[in-house]
Amino acid sequence: MAYSIDLSGRIAFVTGASSGLGAQFARTLARAGAGVVLASRRIEKLKELRARIEGEGGDAHVVELDVTDHDSIKAAVAHAETEMGSIDILVNNSGVSTTQRLLDVQPEDYDFIFDTNTKGAFFVAQEVARRMIARAQGAAPGSFTGGRIINIASMAGLKVLPQIGAYCMSKAAVVHMTRAMALEWGRYGINTSAICPGYIDTEINHRHWETEQGKKLLAMLPRKRVGQPQDLDALIVMLASDQSHFINGAIIAADDGFAV
Repeated sequence: MAYSIDLSGRIAFVTGASSGLGAQFARTLARAGAGVVLASRRIEKLKELRARIEGEGGDAHVVELDVTDHDSIKAAVAHAETEMGSIDILVNNSGVSTTQRLLDVQPEDYDFIFDTNTKGAFFVAQEVARRMIARAQGAAPGSFTGGRIINIASMAGLKVLPQIGAYCMSKAAVVHMTRAMALEWGRYGINTSAICPGYIDTEINHRHWETEQGKKLLAMLPRKRVGQPQDLDALIVMLASDQSHFINGAIIAADDGFAV
């Protein structure tokens, strides 16, 4: 007998959905039946993704979001709920990085990384959680009480890597942030977990694996390979589903064993 997960009737809000893992997460959740809100600064890219999702029979809505702007966060979440309904699933995926030794990191570099990866992720989750908690307390309408918050951290939050120390620090903060949210918000039926992906082949880094530096990195990996965005499909759907009701505060490495 086949086992399947159906997210029909659920609304998922995906940040950083214009490319890479965010776009893959959005398509995967839509294929599982969820209505998907695509959030990013790159509206034209989101419109292209919406067309692909709708072409596959899914339901998607586009909303502009800058996670470094608190007013933008509040406006985007409010607009999403007005257009699609109460948010049941948050995939907190927006992220940036730089390649620098720690001695070369300037205040503006530090702020660039932390404002998106840590501060932005926190306030997006906070805004969505406020609404989930209001529904749980009966102060706001909604057919589904509780919710799922899935923070996209990184194996770099579990294992320090050279020349991206500031990025590692920001993602380590996301790991601990996830645990804090799970502790405080679990009583309202909100399950918060984090995925820590390893090296994934996306359009941004695809050519890197063919360079000398990329080949050296591949040789360091446990199974001499990088992952594909679809390698996380089953994990994102499971964490978004009702079947994950006993998974709260989990930090899940999906890195092919690199952080071991």
